[in-house]
Amino acid sequence: MAKVQKIKGFVDLFPDEAAKFTFMEQKAREVFSRYGFGELRTPILEKTELFQKSIGEDTDVVGKEMFTFPDRKDRSLTMRPEATAGVVRAFIDSKTHQPGKVSKYFTFGPMFRYERPQKGRQRQFHQINAEIFGAPEAQADAELILMLTTFLNGIGLTKLTVELNSLGCHECRPAYKQALIDFYRSKDKSNFCEDCQRRMETNPLRVLDCKVPTCKELVTEAPIITDHLCDECETHFTDVKTILTSANIDFTLNPRLVRGLDYYVRTCFEVTSQDIGSQTSVAGGGRYDGLIRNLGGPDCPATGFACGMERLALLLDGLEADTPDFYLAVVDDEAANEAMLFAQELRGKGLTGEVSFSGGSMKSRMRAANKSGAKACLIMGGEELANKTITVKDMVGDREQETLDRSLYLASI
Repeated sequence: MAKVQKIKGFVDLFPDEAAKFTFMEQKAREVFSRYGFGELRTPILEKTELFQKSIGEDTDVVGKEMFTFPDRKDRSLTMRPEATAGVVRAFIDSKTHQPGKVSKYFTFGPMFRYERPQKGRQRQFHQINAEIFGAPEAQADAELILMLTTFLNGIGLTKLTVELNSLGCHECRPAYKQALIDFYRSKDKSNFCEDCQRRMETNPLRVLDCKVPTCKELVTEAPIITDHLCDECETHFTDVKTILTSANIDFTLNPRLVRGLDYYVRTCFEVTSQDIGSQTSVAGGGRYDGLIRNLGGPDCPATGFACGMERLALLLDGLEADTPDFYLAVVDDEAANEAMLFAQELRGKGLTGEVSFSGGSMKSRMRAANKSGAKACLIMGGEELANKTITVKDMVGDREQETLDRSLYLASI
């Protein structure tokens, strides 16, 4: 019978790899809670219109990359391609917002995009997200970046670069969009890729984000958004930069940084790491003040970021797994049940370890103990069973071995 193959772009995470994701989640919970964020869990499936309205129908995500299908009642559903839209939808549904109230949430979980699988980017991937609702101030943007860099430092990443830009607001961006359109019209349209030719009139900022080399070259002389900011946006951006500078966060200004989703306004940022030798984008985000209102909620400002966990996992290849406290080696079958019960008592004391389920030669059991990496090998055979003792062999120091009364050993832990 032919075996069932896994779906292309969907990856199994065995314990060594899964441990990296658990480590990141634990560190995020530890760091984010210090900033007043609470965990929110949202569904994987949402109505397709949520992403059409939030991300933008002219984006590659909506147009090319979403896993969308009809349910049994012919309603269009989509497996979430990103987290923010679902968090906003949940926030609106909760009806908990009040004027002046600030809400802070973080989320973990799988996202889904139909794109070519590659190292660090699969069709099912995982993100860590953080969002602040209700705070229009530049200080909220700066706090997110400070929290993000604290988290990344906490998981061992230190060679970080923050790229920063302002996308203006709904007041000053229209003039900039028109300046871009005028610039594109001055060029030979056929020199741009098909996607950019389509976007020039409908979504001119997205042309700046094109990765096609010829398009990147063509926009090097395009107008930059920071030359078109209104006074409020200029002040907002200055405050963000001042706070980051005072907090000793290195950043570079990138006037071509627009991010890939339509809902961003004012501050946008991306964090890259050189910890694996080449520059790798590991996180990004920005402000999206109009999104909540556009999805039917209150006129509530918002800002947030997302980290790609697969990208971060590539940078954690040197992460060592926790060392188990014991390996309980059973060398006589008749001791197997008692050994299992004794191990349960050890675990009740907070120790970690495993038991060989049946008897075996001392040589094979010691090989298994060495392979486990345990700090101590506990040995139980017929003699230990009869005398209510346990033989303890040190596995990390002098390798000495002694036989102790089991009750006294438990009391010493």
